Amino acid sequence: MSETKSIHVVIRGRVQGVFYRKWTQERARHHGIAGWVRNRDDGAVEGIFSGPAEAVDALVAECRDGPPAARVESIDITVAESVPGQGFEVTD
Repeated sequence: MSETKSIHVVIRGRVQGVFYRKWTQERARHHGIAGWVRNRDDGAVEGIFSGPAEAVDALVAECRDGPPAARVESIDITVAESVPGQGFEVTD
C-alpha cells in the first residue's frame, strides 16, 4: 500500500480564466486525490493535494501542462500543514 502524501502547490503562469481549477478538480478526482484548488489575487492558482504518493505525483506532473489554454511557468511545492477531508473542491 502506498504512503499518503499531502502537499501545497502554487501554480504560476497563464492559469486563471482558462478553466485550470475545474480541470484540476477533474484530474484530482480521476486520481482519487482529496483537497481543494482556488485562484489567488496575484494571478496564480493554489491548492492542497492529498492521497497516495504516486497519485499526487501523477497529478503534479499533469499540472505542469494543465488544460490546453493554460501556460504554466512554475509550480512551487511544499509539505501541506493541513490535510483535507474527502473529495476535491474548487473554492473561492
